[in-house]
Amino acid sequence: MQTQCHLSVLIHEQAKKYGARPALTFRSFGSLQWKSVSWNQFSLRVKQVSNALLNLGLKPQDRIAVFSQNCVQYLYTDFGAYGVRVVSIPFYATSSEQQIQFMVQDGGVRIIFVGEQEQYDKAHRIFALCPTLERIVVFDPSVRISTHDPNALYFSDFIKLGEDLPRQPEVEKLWSEASMDDLCNILYTSGTTGESKGVMLSYSQYDAALKANDKCVPVGESDRVIDFLPFTHIFERGWAYLALSEGAQLIINTYPKEIQQSMRETHPTSMSAVPRFWEKVYIAVKEKMDKSNAIEKALFNHALSVGRKYNIEYLSRGKRPPLPLRLEYAALNKSVLSLVRKQLGLEKPNIFPTAGATVSPEVEEFIHSIGIGMIVGYGLTESLATVSCDVKGMPYTIGSVGRPLSGVEIKISDDHEILLKGPTITKGYYHRDALNKQVFTEDGYFHTGDAGYIKDGELYLQERIKDLFKTSNGKYIAPQSLEARLLVDRYIDQIAVIADKRKFVSALIVPEFRALEEYARENGIPFTTREDLCSNKKIHDMIMERVNTLQQQLASYEQIKRFTLIAHHFSMENGELTNTLKLKRNVINKNFKDVIDKMYEE
Repeated sequence: MQTQCHLSVLIHEQAKKYGARPALTFRSFGSLQWKSVSWNQFSLRVKQVSNALLNLGLKPQDRIAVFSQNCVQYLYTDFGAYGVRVVSIPFYATSSEQQIQFMVQDGGVRIIFVGEQEQYDKAHRIFALCPTLERIVVFDPSVRISTHDPNALYFSDFIKLGEDLPRQPEVEKLWSEASMDDLCNILYTSGTTGESKGVMLSYSQYDAALKANDKCVPVGESDRVIDFLPFTHIFERGWAYLALSEGAQLIINTYPKEIQQSMRETHPTSMSAVPRFWEKVYIAVKEKMDKSNAIEKALFNHALSVGRKYNIEYLSRGKRPPLPLRLEYAALNKSVLSLVRKQLGLEKPNIFPTAGATVSPEVEEFIHSIGIGMIVGYGLTESLATVSCDVKGMPYTIGSVGRPLSGVEIKISDDHEILLKGPTITKGYYHRDALNKQVFTEDGYFHTGDAGYIKDGELYLQERIKDLFKTSNGKYIAPQSLEARLLVDRYIDQIAVIADKRKFVSALIVPEFRALEEYARENGIPFTTREDLCSNKKIHDMIMERVNTLQQQLASYEQIKRFTLIAHHFSMENGELTNTLKLKRNVINKNFKDVIDKMYEE
């Protein structure tokens, strides 16, 4: 059962309830060994952080920043800050120096907590440029602090400032004064266009979101929830806090690239993820099946067909499967489908919320068919994550983003924009009074910028309004939907659709080079570099054939007519991706202008 209270005391209330039970499972920086801390230990560490912050002179609604990948110290710091009414501002661990300098200055940050060497070095370099910044606290004890840096200290030394709880009476007084109207976080959006904006998130938003999600998201104290996305991402942050409020055990995965290995080692029951994670699972399983013998392939395809019938044709439509199907599914689920899930470390899967981008219907159907409870949803930083989601046990439609969350009012404007109102919606952007007047309607609804519609109680997304492309022939193209359709191909790793003000649709495709190199060797195609592969006509024709197969159900004007294979990935370093790995289309168009123009030459 959910513990409903102010976030400032949540961990301490859970410690009273669960005591010595494991709360957090994690690996220390540089270690391969998983270890756990109990709710009691979690609570004590949070109190020590609160005391230490007071000893460093922090006052209510002062601001700290956390510039780190996921780690146990991150949670200690956040909840310690909440305990003394200090605002915590999360930074993506991949943020550039320019980005963190802007956020520190815009947010008036006094202390920045950093993870590893890369984050420390960036914080150290911008320190002198940020007049409000007083301290750098370093999580990873192996970080080399500059000998010319009197303002940095290790987290272990920071904790000593509050180790014996010298200011605990003041901490408890601040607990009693904590208000739901206090600012909890300022979360800077990564921004696919323009400058980053600080979304203000209050305790009342968290309170409303946690209570509303409790009604429809069945995660509980028997769950082992692994973190995949960074805590900076509102989806992961809200999901992690929900799990903690329900008494679930949190497994902290520090490095996203290690997630599949971490899953196999820790056996989680739930995890939030973006569609790309499941697309890669789909591709990997399909690839393995393609290499299986005829009997194994036939057995798996039959199991998949039965799983689809059971989970999609019956359960997703709210119908009870007939007895023969239930029996056949139970047998195949135990003998075949469970083996697929075991490869992922998901022996006891519960629910797997998925949002952040368009989910390919093909992938969504596949994940349900193998017996994994994908919960597709939609949300924004400004709505404190969930706006809508599938509800376990209720009918859901492949392709929708679920049913609106309790308390969230959704209105569809005349131009199909999704407008939002409710207790989980932000009051606006930090220090952006002019912008705040623009992003709300006169009757108080927030402009999401997303187009959509509601049918039979479920919300469907169409596209970001500003992302819709209009060809020179006047036809509208939805690039994200087209990209999601093609990313299920094993030879495609990244894709950027080009169409705006162009005669036809084209694309820049970054291949999955491991698979492409294997294909080239098997087919006697010589190469020494990735550029060789990308310029080879046989490779191009093979991928064109696969692209045409995937887009054959689209109208002719929606189909990709030409593409160019790119030999290196779109990256944050080149400004082509946001911190949440969304495409910055204006930057890609600029960086690849010559390549794009060449595709439109007659």
